[in-house]
Amino acid sequence: MENQHTKTTSQRSGRTAYLVTAGVIAALYTALTFFTNQVMSYLSWGPVQFRVSEALMVLAFVTPAAIPGLTLGNALANLLNLGATGAFGWFDVIFGSIATLLAAIWIYKFRKRPIVALLGPVIANALIVPAYLPIILQGLGLYKIPLLGIDLEGNYLAMYLFGFITVGLGEAVVVYGLGLPLRSALKRNGVVSGEDKIR
Repeated sequence: MENQHTKTTSQRSGRTAYLVTAGVIAALYTALTFFTNQVMSYLSWGPVQFRVSEALMVLAFVTPAAIPGLTLGNALANLLNLGATGAFGWFDVIFGSIATLLAAIWIYKFRKRPIVALLGPVIANALIVPAYLPIILQGLGLYKIPLLGIDLEGNYLAMYLFGFITVGLGEAVVVYGLGLPLRSALKRNGVVSGEDKIR
């Protein structure tokens, strides 16, 4: 009877730790995105995106709790951005979170192959975000490609292709340029072993 009680207590403790870890990751992602939105404004969510909080995607190397944590963090961050994007921002809340969920699952699945694993966020965001981003931008009256002044009003395919390139490149810069060094730091500090097995 005591063994059963110990096992049940251990399972509850494990579930609690999982939920707490997911919650902390969600809070970190949300706070970092909010901060980035304040400092970099359109560069963190517009047609050219460098969302610094995406570097936290590497936490999916460390724990499966990062999968719901990052997804919830993305949803909360996009909810906080509804003031800037209006009702069209709900596309970002829903589909941006789906992209994050798929990317986090990909990273966790390929965690022993870091370069391949980090392709997950690049591909998911490059394919999904530009599919709805033109709708948000049209709702905000932002039809022109920044810096180039090219007007894409009414040309969904051109906007999608532009978004595919810019969102994908921006994501690659963040996850490989910031995320990979963060993963290395986690590895050096013993959070991730040399074989990328969870400790």
